[in-house]
Amino acid sequence: MFLKRAWKDLTFRQRKTMDSTTASVQKSDEEWKKILTKEEYRVLRQNGTERAFTGEYDKHFPVAGYFKCRACGNPLYSAQAKFDSGCGWPAFDKHFVDSIHAERDTSHGMQRTAINCKRCMSHLGHVFEGEHLTDTNVRHCVNSVSIQYDAGPVPQGMQERKEF
Repeated sequence: MFLKRAWKDLTFRQRKTMDSTTASVQKSDEEWKKILTKEEYRVLRQNGTERAFTGEYDKHFPVAGYFKCRACGNPLYSAQAKFDSGCGWPAFDKHFVDSIHAERDTSHGMQRTAINCKRCMSHLGHVFEGEHLTDTNVRHCVNSVSIQYDAGPVPQGMQERKEF
């Protein structure tokens, strides 16, 4: 029962000890609509995309902290993983282990890999490989509306990786 409650409803102790690989947040569309703005709902729950160069985190490059899922608070990326790709959306070259779910996306006549928050399955964006923009050769192209910056320390035990 506790694993189905929203991340924000959990106490600090529960959040600190919860294992993100087994925890999930499951809500009805009506529940998501109550807690998300219309734009957040469109992007996070309906696989939308915000316009390039319009998001609040496109040109935001903090030196510390991390980015988490706007829908459920799941830690996704460290501030150090963010880089300026010039694509118009926040870009990251690594993610926290067990934070991202990837799946094939053939919408709009393209072959891409969609990325979702592993805890609540909210749409984050897409991942691209082979562009040689960083040493990892991976770019997570993420909608600003899908994430939220947290200036606090990265949660204890979080490790980064480039693979899924």
